[in-house]
Amino acid sequence: MNGKRKKKTRTWIIIGIVAVSLTILVSYLAFRRADLSYEKVKAQTGDIVTYYSFSGNVVSKKRQSVFAEKIMQISAVNVEKGQGVKEGDILCTTTAGDELKAKINGEVVLINIEENKPVSPGTLLIEIVDYNELEVVFKADEYDVGALSTGKEAMVSIPAIKKEFNGIIREISKEGQIANGVTFYTASMDIEQDGSIRTGMSAEVRLISDKAERVVILPMNVIQFDEQNQPYVFKYDNNSVVKQRITTGINDGTYVEIKNGVLDGEEVLYKNDMKLETLLFPDGGKNSRFYPKGAKNE
Repeated sequence: MNGKRKKKTRTWIIIGIVAVSLTILVSYLAFRRADLSYEKVKAQTGDIVTYYSFSGNVVSKKRQSVFAEKIMQISAVNVEKGQGVKEGDILCTTTAGDELKAKINGEVVLINIEENKPVSPGTLLIEIVDYNELEVVFKADEYDVGALSTGKEAMVSIPAIKKEFNGIIREISKEGQIANGVTFYTASMDIEQDGSIRTGMSAEVRLISDKAERVVILPMNVIQFDEQNQPYVFKYDNNSVVKQRITTGINDGTYVEIKNGVLDGEEVLYKNDMKLETLLFPDGGKNSRFYPKGAKNE
């Protein structure tokens, strides 16, 4: 009987040791997972610039379309498609002896006539384009057009040739055009031809919207938001991970300005495991004790 009691006691002791060991192991692994579920990044001082962005296309500033003003018959065509012409060059002559001349320097891009054949009034005969004087024409909706002004500098990028240029806004339309319920205004800015730009190419126009210089910045992906959409970050305080409310400023899509709550060089934690917040703050952070001065723990 005593032997059975001793054996039973030993069994319970072993079970107890195993249970304690498992508890310690589970606790270690839980804290180990928590420790591995975030990484660290240091706040730094930097500049943030935000831009307005508009889409447009490259067009020629000078284009001449030669139309027939009356019934006429062409006796001679003096140019060919692709030929360069200068202002004053004779493009064609009529059987009546009239001469149609180029009014700009450029390249002949269209010939829509044949010798000794009559043409009707209003017929497009020849078209000339000056590819050396180019501009970008772009659209701004009614909400952003106020950011534009003539004489203002802007940046132009042309993705097709991977080039960027600086330019000056030359003109902004006063009358809008309605498309899909939104009113758009057209604007134009001059660019210089470098031999690689072609009319019709897509272009993006950017101009500065806002700027913050020498401010504390953090990557946007480390910023969290609570139920009231208030921003915060994770930080260490006395070897514990806590939530720190912050005040943010402008962002450029990658970095965000930190106005309050984090200092330059201060270490911030960001989550790899979305369950970290639940593990550390099961009450949703309502009882978190670490907030910037002046902020209330609501």
